[in-house]
Amino acid sequence: MEKLILKEIVLNGVVQDRLTNYNINQMKLRVNLKVLVICLLFAWQNGVAQNEKGWVINAHKEKDYFSITMANGMLGILPSEHPLKIENVVMNGVYDIYGRKDSISNIVQGINFCNLDIRFEDGSRLSEIPTNNLDKWEQKLDMKKAIFSGNYAVNGLKVSNEVVALRNLPYNVLVNVVLEAEKDISIVVENEMSLGQGVNPVQYLTKKFHTPKGEVKVAVNKTTTITSKKKVVATSAFLFEEGKHPKEVKDGNQSMGFELKLKKGERFAFSLVGATCSTVDYVDPANEAKRFTLFAWLEGKEALLKRHTQAWADLWKGDVVVEGNVEDQKNIRLALYHLYAFVRKGSGYSLSPMGLSGTGYAGHIFWDCETWMYPVFLMLHPELAHSILDYRYNRMDAAKQKAFSHGYDGLMFPWESAESGSEDTPVWALSGPFEHHISSDIAFAFWNYYLVTKDVKWLKEKGYPVIKGVADYWVSRVEKNDKGEYEIKNVVCADEWAENVDNNAFTNGGAKRVLEYAAKAAKVLGETASKQWEVVADGIPIRRFDTGVVKEFETYHGQRIKQADVNLLTYPLGIVSDKKTMAANLDYYSKKVNGGPAMTHSIYSIISNRLGRIDEAYSYFNRGHRPNLRPPFGVFAETETSNNPYFITGAGGMLQAVLYGFGGLEIGEDGIKQVKSKLPKSWKKLTIKGIGGTERSVTIENK
Repeated sequence: MEKLILKEIVLNGVVQDRLTNYNINQMKLRVNLKVLVICLLFAWQNGVAQNEKGWVINAHKEKDYFSITMANGMLGILPSEHPLKIENVVMNGVYDIYGRKDSISNIVQGINFCNLDIRFEDGSRLSEIPTNNLDKWEQKLDMKKAIFSGNYAVNGLKVSNEVVALRNLPYNVLVNVVLEAEKDISIVVENEMSLGQGVNPVQYLTKKFHTPKGEVKVAVNKTTTITSKKKVVATSAFLFEEGKHPKEVKDGNQSMGFELKLKKGERFAFSLVGATCSTVDYVDPANEAKRFTLFAWLEGKEALLKRHTQAWADLWKGDVVVEGNVEDQKNIRLALYHLYAFVRKGSGYSLSPMGLSGTGYAGHIFWDCETWMYPVFLMLHPELAHSILDYRYNRMDAAKQKAFSHGYDGLMFPWESAESGSEDTPVWALSGPFEHHISSDIAFAFWNYYLVTKDVKWLKEKGYPVIKGVADYWVSRVEKNDKGEYEIKNVVCADEWAENVDNNAFTNGGAKRVLEYAAKAAKVLGETASKQWEVVADGIPIRRFDTGVVKEFETYHGQRIKQADVNLLTYPLGIVSDKKTMAANLDYYSKKVNGGPAMTHSIYSIISNRLGRIDEAYSYFNRGHRPNLRPPFGVFAETETSNNPYFITGAGGMLQAVLYGFGGLEIGEDGIKQVKSKLPKSWKKLTIKGIGGTERSVTIENK
């Protein structure tokens, strides 16, 4: 009987709740300490808090707290460890010069328009009570529905809330709150609009609107970014259940709120709907933001949630299912959740290394997107990949200008890109003028999009102009030596510790590939390929040691490296494909890397898998993400020792180790195919759904 109870407890995922639901006396059953300890150990080892088949993460109070991000591709909302509070709001595509000594553009944290609080009779505020003094503290992320929720109790009041960055409405947020009195209580509920780092003091007002569903008061905050170049507006309104309205919604100092008197056992529910936008997307953001909030208010909570969850259900048609390892399943889903949350179909925006989780790396776009995040979108949601490519296509003129300014032809893309597509790297960083592989990374992504979609019309209109432009750039960039080779000199490597060196392996390999792809794209379109593309591609050298190991650059002599470089010739470039050289390169450079960012270990995992070294592949997979996870949700930090989540670059690398490593998926001339691969011993089965944005799925079983 004890074994049956243990099974029931574990399957339902919450030890204490299940024990409470059993009437021990009625069942005449004694659950001894040994069984309870087994239950707790089993729960801890198998991540029972990650219930509902790997979709839900239950967070409990820990010493350190790193927030999860609720986002819809246009807005990033960071809930706090404090009940009802929002840390900040990040606006995709909105940049200004602020907060940096180097006068480089920074992504804007705008107006925090959904920042609720509760004031008690003694004057204390819920937000100011230390979380350790709360009678109850629980938070949860439902990844399937993309809903953050919290449950708290203090001063005789139970507080539950949900935070939803509405996927169906790109500029809107929905917050749902339920209050339950444990004693007679009087409180004041307020929503104070606070300022993020990137905006000036605001002009605050409220405006009443009469609608078929009654009168609604809308709070409006108008401001500008720090240099006053852009206008930012946020709006919000309370939404109450029918017949359960407070007497009055009153204005405060930059806030709006209402008084409540609740009897013991009484429940009161309300919502807050809000929106924010800027002149980056709208000529008249003030009136648009009002319309967005009124639209959401009139739609109502249930309709908003229904459309939101359906939009996420469509995203989750591209899913990765791991059977046999609950922890790995949870980590993989959390990485996928963030990738999906940070990008949006049709937006024309790309992703920075930290996505919409904050202002890390100033929100700039690097090779991180095309090389580490983009391949996941391309495999599971090409329509999201399309938006990332549009970001680059729309900034071709800036890339052309950069090539011109450096004396080259074609397209030379910036190492760091923001709003305009001009170079946004700080002057002190040599990557700006010298890390040239970025152009190849972008062209590589464009060609792979065509291989997956076979969209000839897109290739003609957008793909080929970019690929051709980068190919023309490399023809003008190379230098012919006395041997007839076409060298690429004076670059910063993918291994960024190697600066101003010649013939970097990854830079040269990327250029060779782009020149080949340009010729192939021309053939598809019936265009005339430049004869120089083939000549230069054949003449670009890849240097090797006498042992056959590829040299990272011309004068490389075995020093420590920051991250994978030579190994990228195997994946993603596919230039080094013979197993002897693959293994030699891996064994040599894996000993040279100095810890390295998470993505390096993801590359090592993929290569190890293709060499049939599955235990090694799984070890690299784990090293590439587990040391970087931060409590209480397991958000991804950039390195093992840093605390700057969410590092979506690393998450993208980890997912590539699953899709292109354990899953054996490859992109080739015939589209997506599957090659032989192996699973970790703890995985019973791996299923990848929605391949190429279709209903196709693949399953690998551990036999």
